[in-house]
Order: sequence, then structure tokens, then C-alpha cells
Amino acid sequence: MRLIVQHTVLDYDAWKTVFDAHEPERARFGCTGHTLYRDTDDPNNVTLFLEYESRERADEFMKEPSLRESMEKGGVISEPRATWVDEQESCEYAARRAA
Repeated sequence: MRLIVQHTVLDYDAWKTVFDAHEPERARFGCTGHTLYRDTDDPNNVTLFLEYESRERADEFMKEPSLRESMEKGGVISEPRATWVDEQESCEYAARRAA
């Protein structure tokens, strides 16, 4: 399952240090990895694609007090926007051009 989370942070570098330190907690709740994006116009706007074993485990993590504490410590200054998605299609255009 993939969860997309978007939020704004006060300082990306400070947030990233706290985010990285919180990895064991994410893993404990079934997170198997992530992809991180930054807004090109405002690099303090962060988008995360988080892979979870199940939605139930991720929902448990979102209720975990250490998550809120970590977000506060990392300087998250907006409410996170969370969206569950299921991949429908993935396509590599370079392969199509070469054919």
C-alpha cells in the first residue's frame, strides 16, 4: 500500500535529520520504504511516498504519539495531507521512443 503525505516544514535540513532518525519507528509499524520529493518553487514543501505492508499498520502508526512528537521536533508547520493510492499504471516513455 502506498501513502502519500504532504506537508510544509520550517527548515528542510532540520526536518530531514529528524525524519531520518524516526525511521525505526516507521519500520516497526510496517513501513518498508519511502520516496521523498521537494517542491521546486518552495523546497520546504515536502511530499513523501511511503510504502506500507498494510493500511491498518500505517493507521496505527499515525496514532502513535512519537509521530506527532517527531513532527513537532522536525518543524512541521502545516497539517499533513495524507492520501492512500493504488498504482494503476507505470510507463517508461524512453523505452517507447527507442522502439
